[in-house]
Amino acid sequence: MAGHVTVEDYATVGAFCPVHQFCRIGRYAYIGASTVITQDVPPFSKVVTERETKSFGINTIGLERKGFSPERLQALKGAYRLLLRSKLNTSQALDEMKKTLSDSADVRELIQFIESAERGIVK
Repeated sequence: MAGHVTVEDYATVGAFCPVHQFCRIGRYAYIGASTVITQDVPPFSKVVTERETKSFGINTIGLERKGFSPERLQALKGAYRLLLRSKLNTSQALDEMKKTLSDSADVRELIQFIESAERGIVK
């Protein structure tokens, strides 16, 4: 890990993962082995390298093991569906999350993380 990297609580970083300086790794994020991180990793996400580094939605297994309820998981899945799978850009997805999912504290945390990202986020 380069200098000034922030790793938040309960994040899992696999073996041989270089992390660029000033990147942030959000709470409960999972980064698979040998994944190169050059942008911020959003909280609750699962990030793995196949050919390029990208997010594969939420870290379902890790969140279940930490005691997240099905309702919390559903809210996060909906937020990540908007962020990663819809045809909306990041700003539009954030606006839609604020309208439809802002009653979830986890989604509000995700929105705040993305809005404060200086290096961009892994999508």
